[in-house]
Amino acid sequence: MPQHSKFRPVIVLGIFVLLGLLVATACMTSQPPVNAASAKAEEQSATAPSEKTEPAAAPTTAPAAETAKPEPARPAASLPLTRVTLFSSGVGYFEHNGEITGNAKVDLKFKIKDINDLLKSMVVQDFDGGHISTVGYGSDEPLDRRLSTFAMNLNGNPRLAQLLEQIRGEMVEVDAPNKIQGTIVSLETRRTEIEKDRIVEQNILNLMTDGGLRSVVLESVGAVKLLDPKLDAELHKALSVLASAHETEKKTVALDFRGEGRRKVRVGYIEETPIWKTSYRLVLSDEKKPFLQGWAIVQNPSEEDWTDARLALVSGRPISFTMDLYQPTYIARPEAHLELFGSLGPQVYAQDLAKQEMAFRSKRAAPGGMGGGRGMAMQERAAKAMPMPAKPAMDGGFEAEAGEPMNLAQGAQPAAAAGNVGELFQYVITTPVTLARHESAMLPILGDDVKAEKFSIYDPAVEPTHPLNGLKLTNTTALHLMQGPITVFDGGAYAGDAMIRDIPPGAERLISYALDLDTEVAPENKGQTEQITSVRINKGTLVVDRKYARTQQYTVKNSGKQVKKVLIEYAHEPIWTLIAPKKPEETTRDKYRFLVEAKPGEPAKLAVEEQRSEPQMIALTNIDDGTIAFYLRSDKVSDKVKAALKGVIEQKQAIQNLAQQRAQLEQQIHSISDDQARIRENMGKLDHNTDLYKRYVKELSDQEDTLAKLRPQINELQEHENLLRKALDDYLNGLDAL
Repeated sequence: MPQHSKFRPVIVLGIFVLLGLLVATACMTSQPPVNAASAKAEEQSATAPSEKTEPAAAPTTAPAAETAKPEPARPAASLPLTRVTLFSSGVGYFEHNGEITGNAKVDLKFKIKDINDLLKSMVVQDFDGGHISTVGYGSDEPLDRRLSTFAMNLNGNPRLAQLLEQIRGEMVEVDAPNKIQGTIVSLETRRTEIEKDRIVEQNILNLMTDGGLRSVVLESVGAVKLLDPKLDAELHKALSVLASAHETEKKTVALDFRGEGRRKVRVGYIEETPIWKTSYRLVLSDEKKPFLQGWAIVQNPSEEDWTDARLALVSGRPISFTMDLYQPTYIARPEAHLELFGSLGPQVYAQDLAKQEMAFRSKRAAPGGMGGGRGMAMQERAAKAMPMPAKPAMDGGFEAEAGEPMNLAQGAQPAAAAGNVGELFQYVITTPVTLARHESAMLPILGDDVKAEKFSIYDPAVEPTHPLNGLKLTNTTALHLMQGPITVFDGGAYAGDAMIRDIPPGAERLISYALDLDTEVAPENKGQTEQITSVRINKGTLVVDRKYARTQQYTVKNSGKQVKKVLIEYAHEPIWTLIAPKKPEETTRDKYRFLVEAKPGEPAKLAVEEQRSEPQMIALTNIDDGTIAFYLRSDKVSDKVKAALKGVIEQKQAIQNLAQQRAQLEQQIHSISDDQARIRENMGKLDHNTDLYKRYVKELSDQEDTLAKLRPQINELQEHENLLRKALDDYLNGLDAL
C-alpha cells in the first residue's frame, strides 16, 4: 500500500472539519437580508447544497431556515394616522401617511365589522415610482379548514410525536442532548423495563443519519430544528394563523408595497364611526347682544390613538351604506319597535316659507355666498374667544358670580374654520387633535354674537294652557349650524334647553326652551256655519254651492311685568281659506303663526276666521218633491232655475199619476186572481150538477172577461208612462239653468 493512502482518511476528516468551521462562522456573522433581491440570493444559497451527498452540506440549511420566517426581507413599516374626517352620516375617512424604503409591508388592524367598509373604500397610493402589489387580509374560513391547508396540520392540539409523524422523510436536527442531523424514518412506541416489574412506554424517533439508522428517545430531545426552510416557513405561517384566531374581533390587513428607494405612501379608507354631534350655549342679556357658543362632540372608536391628526367635521347627507363583501349574506328582516310615550319634549319649529323664499332668492342674487354649491371657495372668519363654565347656583340653576354678567367670550378659543366641500359643509379644526382610542372629546368650533328676539309660542297640541318661552334665532355667523341642543342662559341663570335643526348662515329659526307660566291662553271654538251661495242645473244635475265658515277665538292673559309677544300656532288646512286676520305673521308648510301683543293685566283677543266652499251634486231624477219645494222657497235660487224645477215637478207628477193608475189596475188583477183561486178550491169540493157549482162557473167566466179588459189597459198605461219618462230624461239632459 502506498504511504500516502494511510493519510487519506485523515485528510478527508480535516476537510470536513474545515467546512464545518466555515459554515459555523457564516452562521454567526450572517445578517437578515434587507430587500427582496438579497432574500432570493439567500434562499438560493440555502437550497442549492441539497443535491450534494457530503454530510457537511446539511448544516448550511440551518441559517436559511432561521431567516425563512414570514417575509423577513420586507419588514413591517409604520404609517401613522395623519388625517381624520368625520361625516354626519355615520362614517369617517381615515388617512395614513408615511415613508417606506424598497419593498415594504404595512400591517393595519381592523375590527371584523369594519372589513366590508374597508373592502369597499380603501385607496392606496405609492408615490415616486412605487406600486402596491397586494392587499391581503385573513379569510373568513373556519380555523380548522385553514390549518388543514398547511404542510403541518396543527388541528386538534397535536403532540410532538404527531407533528413529526406528519413530516416523515424530512431532515431535522435534534438535541438529544448532542446535536444529531438526520432524516425522519418513523416513530414508534417501545415498552422498556426501567426497574424490576416497572415497564414504561417511550416514544422513539428513528432517524437516518450519515452513520446509519439511529433511534432517539423523544422524551430526551430538548429541541427539534426543521432543516427545510420551506417547511419551517409553513410551520410559522400555520402558527401565525392559529395566533390570529385568538383575536376573534380583529383582522390584520397587510399592504405589500413594491419599489426602490425611499418613497412616500398614503392609505385612506372609510370606516363606520359614531356621528359627530354639536351642542350650543346661548347667553341672553338685556345689555348685550345674544352670544352663541358651539362645541363639536367627537368619539375615537378606532383601534389606534389619534396623535396630532388633522380633523375635519363634515355635515350634510351623503349616501352611505354597508355591503357584505366579507361574510356570507343573509336576508335581513325589519326590526319592529314598540311605540313609546314620553313626557313633554323639546319642540322643533318649521321655517317661515316667505323668509325661506327670500333666502333662496338672495342666493341667486349673490352666487358667491356661503349657500353656493359645488366648487365654492372655503369661507373663513376670525373666531372669537369662548367661555369657561361658571359655578352652579345654589337653587340648582347655573349662574355667574354675583355682580358679574355671564360672559362666554372668555376662555375656550374656537378652533374651526368653516367652508364648503362639494355639496357638503365642513368644519376644519385648525389645530392638530390628539385623542386616545375609545375616548371622546369636545372641541370648540364657534363663539360669536347672534341675533335673537324673544317670543312666547303657543300651540295647544303641546301645552293647552300656557305658551313656551322662546325666541327667533337668526344665524348671523359664517358657520352652518348643525342640528343639536342649545342650553339657554338668561340674566346669568340657566333658563332651559332647546333644539334646532340645521341652520345655514343668514337663516332664522324659532326655538323654545321653557314653559311661560306668566302667560295663559284660552282657546274657544265659535262653531261652524253653513250657507247656500248659489244653485244651478247642469244636464239633469242640481248643483248646490255651499259655503262653510268657522271661527276660533283666543284670549291671552299676561300676568308678567312686561309686554309679551305671543305667537299662536294654528293648523293650516288647504281646504280652508283664511279670512281674518288677513295675513298671518308667518306661514310654514302646515301652520299659521299669528302675533298677539299682550300687555300686563289686559286680556288680548285674536279671532281666526276661515271659510271654504263645497259643491253638492243632486240628480234631479232622484230628488223628491219636498227637496224641490225647499229650493223653490230659497232666495238664492234664480227664477230660471225655479221655472226649470217647476217643469220637472209637472212632468214627474204626470208620470206619477200614470204610475198610480197602473198600480190600481194591477192591484185589481191581483184581487181577481186571489178570488179565482178561492173559487176553484171550493169547486173541487162540489158536485158538478149543483147550483152553487154552476154559479161558480159563471163568476169565473165574468172575471176572465174583466181580466181580458184590464191587461190591455195596463199595457197602454205602461207604454204612456215610458214615453213620459223618456221625455223627462231628454228634458233633463238638455236642461241648463243658472
